[in-house]
Amino acid sequence: MAKRTTAVVILAAGQGTRMKSRLPKVLHPVAGLPMVRHVLDAAATLKPERVVVVVGKGQENLAQAVAPAAVVVQDPPRGTGHAVMAALPALKGFTGDVLVLYGDTPLLTPDLLKRLLAARRAKADPAAVITGFTPADPAAYGRLIVGRNGALEKIVEYRNADATERAVRLCNAGLMAIDGARLPALLKKLTDRNPQGEYLLTDIVEHARAQGWTCRVTEADPVEVMGINNRAELAVAEAALQQRLRRQAMAAGVTMTAPETVYLRTDTRFGRDVTIEPFVVFGPGVTVGDDVLIRSHSHVEGASIAAGATIGPFARLRPGAAIAEGAHIGNFVEIKNARIEKGAKVNHLTYIGDARVGAAANIGAGTITCNYDGYFKSHTDIGAGAFIGSNSALVAPVKIGAGAIVAAGSVITRDVPADALSVGRGRQEDKPGFAAKFRAIKSAQKAKKK
Repeated sequence: MAKRTTAVVILAAGQGTRMKSRLPKVLHPVAGLPMVRHVLDAAATLKPERVVVVVGKGQENLAQAVAPAAVVVQDPPRGTGHAVMAALPALKGFTGDVLVLYGDTPLLTPDLLKRLLAARRAKADPAAVITGFTPADPAAYGRLIVGRNGALEKIVEYRNADATERAVRLCNAGLMAIDGARLPALLKKLTDRNPQGEYLLTDIVEHARAQGWTCRVTEADPVEVMGINNRAELAVAEAALQQRLRRQAMAAGVTMTAPETVYLRTDTRFGRDVTIEPFVVFGPGVTVGDDVLIRSHSHVEGASIAAGATIGPFARLRPGAAIAEGAHIGNFVEIKNARIEKGAKVNHLTYIGDARVGAAANIGAGTITCNYDGYFKSHTDIGAGAFIGSNSALVAPVKIGAGAIVAAGSVITRDVPADALSVGRGRQEDKPGFAAKFRAIKSAQKAKKK
């Protein structure tokens, strides 16, 4: 067939009452991304001419989340066929192929969608191609009844199926590719004369066959077409997607010593020869360069880590953290909106926020940048090769010059010149014999109370 255009209709109007949530079901996240966004991202790989999302009444937050896709409201919701009817005005004049997807199937892949379209565009020119799957337990899924010639004869709901039909293991996943030129005519044939009292999209198979048009099936992995209806299924989907993301990362050159303990996001990006120890969590927006070591129990989000850096254990990189080549971020160190330049070391019990730490600088244990005064955030600049002694407080805004030394325990409130030593602490005073006298006095006082 000649090259055809594609439109995508995503059904997302369900209220998701079994989620027990004020949040629309399809906005619940999987790997940190709302499940409907996973569907939109998979569809985007096809470069569709139009994308339409069908939402329910009062779901303004869902409409915002799917932008810039066109949004139509299904009110009241009267079944899947009715939802596609609601999308028809947004498809006016479109005669290419229409993919009908569901916003609660976050594990579908671009490859599945390409196979679905390829089946629709095959020489037999089916009016519709329906995605099937063979689950371990067919349970109450609708069954796909396929004839000897391979054509789909009907889709039968479990409640309406006889014993022979219930014995069929090929089940309906719901995803469809439909000829856009024939779609309006097929939808016009739908009625709500069924036990559900709804317009069911599955009935288009019957109406297509009545017109002499064929329908076909393409089969998918059950995991790919898994729909989410409750929190337990959400957790299953999360585990499945995490497993997929880990496999992809390891196939691309990442070592995970205990992959089942590492939590990834769909946008986590790794270079080669990255090593991730157990119990590392990645939030959104993380990029990791080559030869990076991320040690156990670290949490990273909104951060970039350049080649050869070492992070953790028990480190936290917050949004805006930029770790340069060969830098070391150690245990119980938190970095927020700060550049740690090449070869710098921040190794112990330290908070660096709204700052720059220059190349090869060393930050001693217990150091903090005091970046917030209760009203405004201020910046700390630490020059290359500077040495900040342990337990120092750098009160921003302040600049520590290149090569400067800040003595341990100092509170620094003004700029320190390059190569200077700055001591910002009270003078030590010793009182010989005081400790022994103190103990004697206190012991006598305690004895009197007995």
